[in-house]
Parts: sequence; C-alpha cells; structure tokens
Amino acid sequence: MAVPPPASPPRSPCYLRGRAPCPQCSWGMEEKAAAGAGCREPPGPPRAAAVPCLAVLVDPDDILPGALSLIRELRPRWKPEQVRTKRFTDGITNKLVACYMEENMKDCMLVRVYGERTELLVDRENEVRNFQLLRAHGCAPKLYCTFQNGLCYEYVQGVALEPEHIREPRLYSPWLALQGLGIRRAPPPCWLIALEMAKIHTIHANGSLPKPVLWQKMHSYFSLVKTEINPSLSTDVPKVEVLERELAWLKEHLSQLNSPVVFCHNDLLCKNIIYDSAKGHVQFIDYEYTGYNYQAFDIGNHFNEFAGVNGVDYSRYPLRETQLQWLRYYLQAQKGSAVSPREVERLYVQVNKFALASHFFWALWALIQNQYSTINFDFLRYAVIRFNQYFKVKPQVSALEMPK
Repeated sequence: MAVPPPASPPRSPCYLRGRAPCPQCSWGMEEKAAAGAGCREPPGPPRAAAVPCLAVLVDPDDILPGALSLIRELRPRWKPEQVRTKRFTDGITNKLVACYMEENMKDCMLVRVYGERTELLVDRENEVRNFQLLRAHGCAPKLYCTFQNGLCYEYVQGVALEPEHIREPRLYSPWLALQGLGIRRAPPPCWLIALEMAKIHTIHANGSLPKPVLWQKMHSYFSLVKTEINPSLSTDVPKVEVLERELAWLKEHLSQLNSPVVFCHNDLLCKNIIYDSAKGHVQFIDYEYTGYNYQAFDIGNHFNEFAGVNGVDYSRYPLRETQLQWLRYYLQAQKGSAVSPREVERLYVQVNKFALASHFFWALWALIQNQYSTINFDFLRYAVIRFNQYFKVKPQVSALEMPK
C-alpha cells in the first residue's frame, strides 16, 4: 500500500533539529555522553536539588500508615485524619496509592511501593535518574522523595488511556486531511503520543550516546529464567534451549537494522499515557524501564500495546496504513520538515522487526514476575500469549526488507 500523502508538519516543541543542544543534557543521567554531545548553549534552568531519601518502609499490604509518615515530612500542614486515599489497581509491577485533601485532587501525592523482588527487573537508581532527567525536559511530574521501598511523586491530572483511545483509526485520515487544508484542530490522542515520543527521543539526540539497554536487559532476564525459573516452567512455554536460540537470532538480526539509539520510555502501554483533553496534551508516566534504546523498539513496543494487557487481542495491532500515517507524523515532528516515503517505509520495517523483540522481552519479564510477584495477575498466561504472538508473526516480519 502506498504511503499516504504528507500533511503539514505538526507545530510542536518537538522541532529540535537545528537548535542548539539542550543546556540540561549534562544534567541527570549520562554526563559523559552529554559532554561528548557538546552542550554549548548558555546555561538554562538550574539543576534540580537532590531528591530527599526518607527512612520510611511502607508495608505493601497496609500502605496508609507508611504513607502518613511520608505526608508528615512532605505535607506537614495536612491533617492526617483528613487525608483521603485512592488505590490504583491497573499496575502489574508495583502498588500505587494517591493521597490528597481536596476532592479535585489538585494537590495530590502518589505513593508507589515497589513490587516483590522487582529489583531483579528494574535498576531503581537509574529509574530515579531518568525520572529527574525527564522532569528537567518537561516530560515528567515532580519527584517528591524516595523511601526505602518506593517513590513519592506528583499526580498527573488527566485520564489514563485505553486501547480504543490510542487506536482511533477513524480519526487518523480526517485529521490529516484538515491539516493538509491548513485547518488547525487539536490532534487526537494518537497523534499527541507521536509528538511526545518524538520529544523524548530528542533528549541527548546530539553527539555520542550510550549503548542500548535492550540486549543487556534481555540477557539478564534470560539468565534468571534459565537458572532460577526453568524447572517450574509450564509446558506451554518454549524450552530454554529454544529461547536461547531465539535470543541469539534476535540480536544478530535486529542489530543489522541500524535503528538509532535514543532516549526511550520502553514501556508505553495505554495506562502509562495520561491524556488531558482540556490542554490537548499527553504525558507519559512510570519510568522504571526508561533508558537509551533503539528508536524502533520504543515505537514497536507501543504498537504491540494496542492489543491491551488484560484482554489481549492482537487483531488490534495497527494496520500498515495506520502505522505509515503515525510514523510519518512522528518523523515530521522529529525533523521539523516533510519526510520522504522511503524514510517512512524504512522506519516501518525497523519498527515491525523490533516489535518481535518487544514480545520476547515482556514474555521473559512475565516469567520472572510469575515466580515472585504478589500482584493478582496471571503472569504465566501473559508470558505464553507473548511468546505465541512472537512465533506467529516472526516468519512474516523477518521477511520484510529494508527499502533500497
């Protein structure tokens, strides 16, 4: 199918190509990489102060007492007996509670308690550094503190999206057509996601970059599966020898695609996207897996999440035409100018190949969670679903060829 005709480039702060490097690039995560990037713009906002680390241990089965201890430190004017709480149950890694005084939750703190043994999956020091880095670039809420087994941060106003919100195929072409006619309308959430991802992908976009986290993470997860979980694997899960061969094939095949290494979210499922319809804006939340990675992985992983998490349905994976429209818009936001059909097609091939790695990554992750997590979620079933989809689409996707 032909690539759709180009629309006017989106007008957004994502137009960073050609601008001086960001003054905050040396702030937070990779100072050596930033120095190599040559940040020469005059100093911007001052670096954020160190995040307080409070000596509080919150019981994951009874969060309120620990949350009140945090509130006494962070909101000393709040009266404990008047504090309201709201439990969020969508997460499948950690436990999350909102604490607030007013009905509108205008001043609201989120207390997130790390899940059982999640240190096997997440580098918590990196998570805090990445949180601060994204905050410095206007892409994350305030981080109030860390405590012994969690984080406390600002509540983001808006609605957590569902799969039907990020698909919205009926909105893609009509909105692009209006843009082409010069008629400005607020983009639907699907386009706002492309804009925000393009913005995040430009962080440290100049100069040398660290290596992608993908292979180190996947090898680490696979080692855990092989050494600690293998005897308890279900017969529905491929044998460890098969997984080892597939991991080697993925690394060899995908490393040849030359996908750029950029700063990625790496876990952009629907519930990690907060949509503020009043402001016409989205913000990504939950930065546990954030880090430098392949651009195509971040996008392909997001496309996989169109299927959902609880009622997984891969018939909702975006069709080629929808992907091409989304990718064109993303690239225009990143470059600040029109892009060629070849550029869009190239990214399309890379994204769909890296979507295979996304299936494999989260399947390994789910096997580990199945062994240790106390959260009420069928992780083993989820692992089987992701492995099955990987092997189902692998023949077709691996046959895709990069445009000449």
